[in-house]
Amino acid sequence: MNKLKYISLFALLIVFTACKQDSKYHFNEGKVFGTFYHMVYQYPNEEGLKTEILQKLKEFDYSLSTYNPESVISKVNENDSTVVLDDYFLTCFKTSEQIAQVTDGAFDWTVAPLVNAWGFGFKNKLEPEDIPVDSLLQVVGYQKVRLEAGKVIKEDPRIMFDASAIAKGYGVDVVADFLESKGITNYMVEIGGEIRVKGNSNKNRPWRVGIDKPIDDPTSLSRQIQDVLELKNGAMATSGNYRQFYVKDGKKYAHTIDPRLGYPVQHSLLSASVIAPTCMKADAYATAFMVLGLEKSVEIVQNDPELDAYFIYTDEEGDLTTFATENLKAQILK
Repeated sequence: MNKLKYISLFALLIVFTACKQDSKYHFNEGKVFGTFYHMVYQYPNEEGLKTEILQKLKEFDYSLSTYNPESVISKVNENDSTVVLDDYFLTCFKTSEQIAQVTDGAFDWTVAPLVNAWGFGFKNKLEPEDIPVDSLLQVVGYQKVRLEAGKVIKEDPRIMFDASAIAKGYGVDVVADFLESKGITNYMVEIGGEIRVKGNSNKNRPWRVGIDKPIDDPTSLSRQIQDVLELKNGAMATSGNYRQFYVKDGKKYAHTIDPRLGYPVQHSLLSASVIAPTCMKADAYATAFMVLGLEKSVEIVQNDPELDAYFIYTDEEGDLTTFATENLKAQILK
């Protein structure tokens, strides 16, 4: 009897192993949120999950896209009293508030009026010399908004939200969480350069993720890799001023705006790559670090056990230099 039991268990193990080996990797790619996405995941169904994933992203876009006039965030920005706040918006609000507090306002999603004025938002671009920074700062500040009884309360109705510094990462998490709900343990989800992975790639090894050199390249045609990391479980987001910028009268205006001062940042930190449990958190901190600069960013990373970071900056001699946390150093391919 015991012998038959062991044979049965062995047979089940063979069937399970065979099914696991036959479970194919699916490759999905396309365009979403005004950028491109790439997803790889191991799933036994021959058709994969592309339709369901796109539906999830459509729901997400309907909540947090400032380019969709019918979205939740657009209605909040327009002070529509009938808008119903969904879970996506509420989660974004609460997470943004937490990270704003930790970073002393370096991350602040009420920065929309400034981002728009400087030409990196969803409307109302002005010429740099015409931007009323002092006036705009009066309607920027995470302390000036709150949630109350399921509604956003603003100190000034002109306050607007811009989720662009956190939404791509959050969107990655939405897809990754959906895949995990399907029992998927090997996947890579990337949207516009923000990424979250788990398990192994289709090459039966940890996922390999490149960190770009911060070369001024708005077209992404001259991309060069600074380092390559091996990630097994976690998320990474990168922020830098080498892709989104414009030059006027010989001066470069980068897309990272300091919400506290009202101007595009100009300092030695060129790129911030952050590893965190969620891509939402990695995305927001990467933006905050580009505002804060190297010294303060290193301090925050070293005080948060959930964060690792890789910074590229110029030293006093103007040479390209890097800083990486110890955990992250161990993940760099030699």
